[in-house]
Amino acid sequence: MAHIQLKNISKAFGNHAALTGLNLDIADGEFFVLLGETGAGKTTTLRMIAGLEKPDQGQILIDGADVADWGAAERDVALVLQQYSLYPRYTVRENLEFPLKPKIRRIEPDEIKTRVDRVAKTLRIEHLLDRKTDRLSGGEMQRVSIGRAIVRKPRVFLMDEPLSALDAKLREALRTELKNIQMNLGQTFLFVTHDQIEAMSMGDKVGVLNHGRIVQTGTPYEIYNNPRDTYVASFVGSPPMNLIDGKLVNGRAVMAPLNFELPFAGAARTSGETDGRPLVFGIRPEDLYLESGAPVEARVHDVENHGVEKILTLRVGDAMLRATVPARTDVEIEQPVRFAWDPDKVVLFDKGTGISLRHAG
Repeated sequence: MAHIQLKNISKAFGNHAALTGLNLDIADGEFFVLLGETGAGKTTTLRMIAGLEKPDQGQILIDGADVADWGAAERDVALVLQQYSLYPRYTVRENLEFPLKPKIRRIEPDEIKTRVDRVAKTLRIEHLLDRKTDRLSGGEMQRVSIGRAIVRKPRVFLMDEPLSALDAKLREALRTELKNIQMNLGQTFLFVTHDQIEAMSMGDKVGVLNHGRIVQTGTPYEIYNNPRDTYVASFVGSPPMNLIDGKLVNGRAVMAPLNFELPFAGAARTSGETDGRPLVFGIRPEDLYLESGAPVEARVHDVENHGVEKILTLRVGDAMLRATVPARTDVEIEQPVRFAWDPDKVVLFDKGTGISLRHAG
């Protein structure tokens, strides 16, 4: 169990600033997901906590202790990577036993067997224990490498995109399993991914990383429903939030370049000085709906069937908007439709800074 704090961490590789003034607080026993695009600095952050990289400035604290001078072994963290770090000539059992057999900590053979058997049962790999790891599938190998981390009972689990090499169905199964393991162990997990579905479905807290800076930290619900800026709004959510330039005029949202208007009841909750100011209106696809008497006409540009729902791309002038509608909605490409939005779900962003008006100030 461990409480992890990163305070004002900066790290550069040559001229490239990987992290800039990074602050992170991961509570004891929390499943924290660091979400960001490739090159955002996720792996560098993980390697700092593991003790594999040193920050140029800032502090890393584990349970309040500054670990700047501690080696990787002293930090007692377990690292699970995308590439399975297993010994191919060893059996699964031998791979799981390996972390328990260093000279410095003598663990009794009975205790080793108990731990290995318990981990194998948890990860449902008991039937593989006597098999050589080079005879395993990708999913089985990843389970074994997660098992090798768990068997040690470390203070912190650091996971760097451990599911990204697996196929979709297996990824889904392992997501649920990892979350259950974390809840049962009550351990601190830091899970790094570029996949926002992984982040939203697994994390107690999510930190969105962009160009070496944490842009927003919050629960998946907060990140999704109340994004701090247009970057988070467009990065989190599938399909992403619609972002439309416009301004407020007398309680109506006027989309200047597209020449359409929508009622905006939320205007009552915003100060009068937003009137006429250049804004970006953010609306999630599920909060747009088709209706015969709705205020705006669009053409159906594309239809994606997702079983329980359809994702429509609507064309209004030159702009494309996404709308999630029930599967039974009967529409064809190029068909004219009318749509409205749920004004209570609209998020207003300042056009200049991209920051949500709720978060500004």
